[in-house]
Amino acid sequence: MIDDIIQNLWLVWLLAGIVCLILEMMSNDFFIMCFAIGSLCASLISLGIDSIVVQVIVFVIFSLLSIFYVRPIALKYFHKGENQRLSNTDALIGREGKVTDKIETGGYGRVKIDGDSWKAKSVDGQEIGVGDDVRILRLDSIIATVEKC
Repeated sequence: MIDDIIQNLWLVWLLAGIVCLILEMMSNDFFIMCFAIGSLCASLISLGIDSIVVQVIVFVIFSLLSIFYVRPIALKYFHKGENQRLSNTDALIGREGKVTDKIETGGYGRVKIDGDSWKAKSVDGQEIGVGDDVRILRLDSIIATVEKC
């Protein structure tokens, strides 16, 4: 049985590469992909060379080359604009919503934005009636500061 595995070591390298690609699909960090590239290169080498030491060296070399050369290109190409992507409350600034509870003069009310209700106050302290459209200017903890559109 061991002889069969050694004679078909290319298949073991190929399966290792496929497993790495499947794991890469879950992580999306392009790190495990580098080991898949190394495994696929070792698989190709194992078709012509029976030495396991040479195959492991090819695996290590191509994995390292992939980490230093392929991964940065993949990150640059597939993760474009990731630093500018707003999330959480930062994504709400500039959005528009409707007043659901009247914002009192100098007080608070409620605003509905994308299905979520937020406690809100007017930027200039003026009253804003129910149903009026407002734009979020900033968020202070859970209180949205809004202006009338």
